[in-house]
Amino acid sequence: MKAMVINKIVDLNSNPNPLDLIELPKPTVQGDEVLLKVSVCGICHTELDEIEGRTPPSRFPMIPGHQVIGRVVETGREVKDVRLNDRMGVAWIYSACGHCDHCLNGAENLCNDFVATGRDRHGGYAEFMKVPASFAYPIPPNLEDAEAAPLLCAGSIGYRSLNMTRLKDGQRLGLTGFGASAHLVLKMIKYKFPNTPVYVFARKASERDFALSLGAVWSGDTSALPPEPLDAVIDTTPAWKPVIEALKCLKPGGRLVINAIRKENTDKDYLQNLDYPRHLWLEKEIRSVANVTRSDVSEFLALASAMGIKPSYREYTPEEVNKALVELKFNHVAGAKVLRIS
Repeated sequence: MKAMVINKIVDLNSNPNPLDLIELPKPTVQGDEVLLKVSVCGICHTELDEIEGRTPPSRFPMIPGHQVIGRVVETGREVKDVRLNDRMGVAWIYSACGHCDHCLNGAENLCNDFVATGRDRHGGYAEFMKVPASFAYPIPPNLEDAEAAPLLCAGSIGYRSLNMTRLKDGQRLGLTGFGASAHLVLKMIKYKFPNTPVYVFARKASERDFALSLGAVWSGDTSALPPEPLDAVIDTTPAWKPVIEALKCLKPGGRLVINAIRKENTDKDYLQNLDYPRHLWLEKEIRSVANVTRSDVSEFLALASAMGIKPSYREYTPEEVNKALVELKFNHVAGAKVLRIS
């Protein structure tokens, strides 16, 4: 099969072609696994973290990609509830141990044996991939493949982030950074919390305009102050500056939820600007989002189907995947990005 692989850690600032297109053997399924013929795979900022070494692959070569949509073409002997040609999705959580305290209490995202799709096991930038059947998700019939792919990570992690804000309808929410995940959160807000105004912070004027077109009541630069203090902010950026800037926008008792698997170190000196009375005092909170659980993915897919979420996205061919990754790193294109495999 054809696959796009990470062969080594590279810096996209100096190497705009981090992935190699190669031939690999088609995977062979074991007892509890299914084999998918991949249709599309979403392109996520976490791929940049893998390529540049902030959360490096567990081995090389590694096929990245963890927003995978495909059809079942083979099942292992132990698989009972999945049939050939079922349309399934695969998300960031490839597997977890299933028996530790975290797993038994609904927090499998915190499992010490958490296995990540496209980082620890081969992902969806390929013609085929295998996955444990219990970690694959039926895709609602009213979602096209390319519409569903961004929902598996950008949407699901946005759903988890929104739940972690403990937001109530009518409270004010800020979104700092406005890419694949944040634009889906805004769509969720319009459905779940119709009286909640959304304030968007973004570096580029095009992103701020995009947010306003989707229903944000205000948009400004990362360091701008909103017209009123916010009850919660979700940060979806790879940088440190938006964290500090978001804290000063929170009202007393407000909560900042950081939706990022890693932060880049290009602006880490900005952390020296943290001022306790201004940024953290009066019982402000900071929470980080770590991975997703299967219930996050399943619940969000059901919600997306019910509310008719249609993410804004652009498709790329396998030959364009490196171009897509460069555009993602440097914020050249708004919305989600989807790799069309077949």
